[in-house]
Amino acid sequence: MARRRAIRIFFLFVVVGISLGVIALAGVWLAVGGAPAVPENATLILRVGGTLVEMPPADVIGQFAGRGRAETIRSYVDTLRKAKADDRISSVLIVPTGLDLPYWAKVQELRDAILDFRKSGKRAVAYLEHGGDREYYLATACDRVFLVPTSSLDVTGIASYEVFLRGTLDKIGAYPDFSRIGEYKTAPNQLTERTFTPAHREMREWLNRDMYEQLVRGIAEGRKKRVEDVKALIDQGPFLADAALQAGLVDGLAYEDQLDDRGAVNRDGRTVEGEEYAHVSLRSVGLNQGPRIAVIYIAGAITSGDSGFDPLNGEVAGSGTLIDTIRTARADSSVRAIVVRIDSPGGSTTASDVIWRELAITRDQKPSRPLVASMSDLAASGGYYVAMAAPQIVAQPGTLTGSIGIFGGKVVTGGTYEKLGASVEAMSIGRNAQMFSPVRPFNESERAKLQEQLDAFYRQFIAKVAAARKMPAAKVDAVARGRVWTGQQAKQHGLVDELGGLDRAIALAKQRAGIAADADVEIVNYPAPKRLIDLLIEQLNGAGATGLAGLGLLNDGDRRAIGMLTAPMRLFRRGEPLALMPAAFLR
Repeated sequence: MARRRAIRIFFLFVVVGISLGVIALAGVWLAVGGAPAVPENATLILRVGGTLVEMPPADVIGQFAGRGRAETIRSYVDTLRKAKADDRISSVLIVPTGLDLPYWAKVQELRDAILDFRKSGKRAVAYLEHGGDREYYLATACDRVFLVPTSSLDVTGIASYEVFLRGTLDKIGAYPDFSRIGEYKTAPNQLTERTFTPAHREMREWLNRDMYEQLVRGIAEGRKKRVEDVKALIDQGPFLADAALQAGLVDGLAYEDQLDDRGAVNRDGRTVEGEEYAHVSLRSVGLNQGPRIAVIYIAGAITSGDSGFDPLNGEVAGSGTLIDTIRTARADSSVRAIVVRIDSPGGSTTASDVIWRELAITRDQKPSRPLVASMSDLAASGGYYVAMAAPQIVAQPGTLTGSIGIFGGKVVTGGTYEKLGASVEAMSIGRNAQMFSPVRPFNESERAKLQEQLDAFYRQFIAKVAAARKMPAAKVDAVARGRVWTGQQAKQHGLVDELGGLDRAIALAKQRAGIAADADVEIVNYPAPKRLIDLLIEQLNGAGATGLAGLGLLNDGDRRAIGMLTAPMRLFRRGEPLALMPAAFLR
């Protein structure tokens, strides 16, 4: 044991030394290199790909193995804001490549930023090496769209996929024993059912239909076509490049080196890559200065304890970390308003409640400061619970939210042990001491206790939504019962106030804080990104992500699917009631 500890300490010192060296070299580079030289009348080339995240990765592997290089959605938006204000930038070339996203709201946020850039009178041109649905939807925000001549335009509509594991559990002798409040609270269905229930199918159909209509409208507006014509074209997809050009879905076919001849970039080759331009500060072009507004990020499944990184689910939003973060932002007297940025499917009911409580204290503090919620891809179940602390809620049309409901239970594995020739014997004192026994289902008394917990939290959830949204409880219940809505649908039902992204939420915060609409503000982000050295120390001390064998072989979508399905067993306390949305992936 002592030897192993000595090895760990030695390894820690080696890693710390290397890390300090890397940090020192980075500091020298920044001091010597500084901001890049941006030529006059330049075209900014902004390459957008991979997973658009809300915050930099909070794991060591992510820093070194690709996710550390992933841009946040806000960094892309800020790059376009800088380019809009920078007189040296005359146009932007958007190159969407391999957008690995299961949802649509972040794509809409970036699309809005391109449309805002064009308000400056500068051109935005899109170049597609591959025209997938999200890549093309983003590209249609541009003045012109070019496609590689040998590529295809794969715009075919909206499809979603959900995995049901009941048959698998039956084969291994496991039994899913869950209870829920709300027939549309379908998160446990993927364990308890073999296929869609009628309510589950109904909800999935209305979500897909609404997202399809949003996709069609975006393409129609961007390409100046009638909605009916776009729907007819989608039914003919996917398209070969020549067919896409003939249908008017793209403006030309070209390779990247031919774009200057087509007028997409400057003929004299004056360009600047987005990675270089990222080193141009917002302040240098007159942005991010003035009154201070705090943006608090709540990203990932909501759990008790510290925030961290889960190898399957990604970011984990820990209530302990977030409470400290909210208090820090609240204590800063220079902050004029606070925006809570949420990208979460929910999680622990208790953790969601204590985060809500801290935000409510912040909202009601005297002298008061405006509190606005901004929803990203997800703000569902526990994610909606924390959002309702804010008097104003902003969501993208494609945000998934609502899911006002709750479930709890366990997967009984006694039969699995039997199949393996093992047996488990329990000794207990107390009537319900074995309530969450992993080897047998709930008995009548235990099930009654579980239902009592679920009923109590659901009533509380409904009451808090009713008070926050100024709606009768009966009306809240009518749109609740576990139903997931798009942001557009949620606005129609009174669960959301406005449609838009983080910039719209900041504009509302400015308005409520008495800051002029045309005045710029300084954005202060909470929590501050963790330094690499801190992540290394956490990793060596056994905190944070622990890495699972074989994850490197999975793409982000597969890893996320497995993570969402297994989250109730891995991330939360045994028997903990969960306010968690169902896992579905749209393509």
